[in-house]
Amino acid sequence: MLIMNEKIKAREVELTGLNGEDLGVISRDEALALAKKHKADLVCTSLFSSPPPCKLVRRGQAKQEATKEKKGQQGSSALIKVKEFRLTAHIEEHDYDTKLSQMHKLLAAGKAVQPVIRIQGKEGETARKLLERLVQDLAEIGKKETGLQISGKQATVKLLPI
Repeated sequence: MLIMNEKIKAREVELTGLNGEDLGVISRDEALALAKKHKADLVCTSLFSSPPPCKLVRRGQAKQEATKEKKGQQGSSALIKVKEFRLTAHIEEHDYDTKLSQMHKLLAAGKAVQPVIRIQGKEGETARKLLERLVQDLAEIGKKETGLQISGKQATVKLLPI
């Protein structure tokens, strides 16, 4: 969060000028007057010291830098999208090949895939074998993030791109 100008509540601040020169410890009011005189903003750089270090920054530039930094952080922390594929335990060979090629394309593009097999009755073992076959067929381009998870109604595994 950016604390600027009148929002700074400290009585004294350690001030740095527009060109990085050290102006020493001065009162907040003097610092605000200097900021107005130079058509600049007074920006607090840290709240964890006393007096807080502040700097003079050209008007509007501080907000631009803060928004750029925020956008940069959002881009780097983006989650990998996971595409879910629904299958049945008794899938036909052609359908299996189609799903396999779709998963292969997504893994090659850097996206994660999660095949989910619906289980009805005693299909648990068939579903497990199908998942193992999928993992084996996609082994050169994807690796398991989770083990095979078989619960009452479905079996699933999450594959990440290598």
